[in-house]
Amino acid sequence: MTIPQHVPSSTEAVFPYINHDPATLPHSIDPFTITTASGFMPYRIGPTHLPDVFKPLTDLLERMPVLKLDGQPGLLATYELGQAVQSFPDLTDEVDKVLTKDGKRDLFTLTAIFRDYSYIASAYILEPCWENWCKDPEGGYGLGRESLPHAIAGPMWRCAEILDLPPFLSYAASYALFNYTLEDPSRGHEYDNLRLIRGFERGLDPKSSEAGFILTHVDMVKETAPLIHGAVQVLDGVENGNRRAAVNDGFREILKAMEVIEASMEEMWKNSKPADYLTFRVFIFGITSQSMFPNGVVYEGINDNHPMCFRGESGANDSIIPLLDHLLQIPMPDTPLTKILHEFRAYRPRPHREFLAHVASTASKLNIRDFAVGDEETAILYLKTLDHVRSFRWRHWLFAREYIIRRTAHPTATGGSPIVTWLPNQLSAVMDLMIDIYDTYLKDKAATATATVDDGPALAADDMVALYKKQIIPMMDQVHDQREKLAREVERWCKERGV
Repeated sequence: MTIPQHVPSSTEAVFPYINHDPATLPHSIDPFTITTASGFMPYRIGPTHLPDVFKPLTDLLERMPVLKLDGQPGLLATYELGQAVQSFPDLTDEVDKVLTKDGKRDLFTLTAIFRDYSYIASAYILEPCWENWCKDPEGGYGLGRESLPHAIAGPMWRCAEILDLPPFLSYAASYALFNYTLEDPSRGHEYDNLRLIRGFERGLDPKSSEAGFILTHVDMVKETAPLIHGAVQVLDGVENGNRRAAVNDGFREILKAMEVIEASMEEMWKNSKPADYLTFRVFIFGITSQSMFPNGVVYEGINDNHPMCFRGESGANDSIIPLLDHLLQIPMPDTPLTKILHEFRAYRPRPHREFLAHVASTASKLNIRDFAVGDEETAILYLKTLDHVRSFRWRHWLFAREYIIRRTAHPTATGGSPIVTWLPNQLSAVMDLMIDIYDTYLKDKAATATATVDDGPALAADDMVALYKKQIIPMMDQVHDQREKLAREVERWCKERGV
């Protein structure tokens, strides 16, 4: 008997590790290689220790935070990091010697080295801004340092070249997703078991707002494996013969994953206090579009010593919502704000960029949106998935409003986007699409819904569709209300700030 051969989907063909066990992946591949088991997380927790030759780097990082792990004040508490960096050894030549046992580049360890140098680099160029902020918060940030010594710039630049990343503190490879460990490995990824590896202010204290801010992102992204699996199932279902049931199951998996992710996101209010955010935020600003760096920053010995600009760390570099943007084919307005959204793509790890580009091109080729609206149940599942994009972005807007806009007049976010108008640009786009989909394909049908059943696991298909119809009427009322509220809020904030 001939055993039928498994024919890989286009996703498997392009991403050969997509269905692999993360524990089996070698250190010679990028730690952010995506699998349906690890999602957008690294396939293994980032290392807390570097090769012995980088001990000076580790020692400096341990001395650096405002509050060190031992509870004593560090270099940033007394504004002495700059002085310490002046005598720091240049280990650039050691980067290319970081190899696996079989002689390949050890991308896993190189990412940790990149993480650590990027932490020093950001702290160094922003230390004067931190001092200004501490001494006179109302006086603004002043100017940062316009030159980064080669002892820091050189190794970071070389790691960035190898990893295909911008040479600056990044969300995934530096600040958050490769910057945590577990206090007790046997307890797994429970939130209270997460600990930061590096911190700027008080982040090595797991109860601090800095730790809470970063670790909440980790807690969210650790739930992305079913999100990846569901997205792949949707694409494969349409690609392999328009298998409607498989597509619907994929959307349901995405919906369940987003419920968990957004529940974790809501914990931000508890884990990181709004009143604390502006303090540790000083250290995650970028160079691009920031008043602290009007002339850019020179990386000594690099780029012929011409100043350069890079965008700062930003949650906008996370891949959760971009995945859904691409899968659902959410059109963005042709504005300068959307161009910033596109610029952020370069700051994600290469595997994330490649996977998101694949989802975007495949969804476009298969026309996922048209397929979804061609069936009543799929259209409702599609609309409910859009609603998670809306609610995620709405919550992000509330964070920006309460943590930043109400507390500072500084006009730009850490990534360099306009603080008042940038998030509403994307939020309005998903609301507009929801209203269009609902009005065009579902409004008349939803108005006739008469189901009285309660939600439950054993509903018949017809009852499930009827229940969905009843759910989307109040959902769309909320969309209309939020769209009007958002427009009023943005108009008010813009008037107050003269934008």
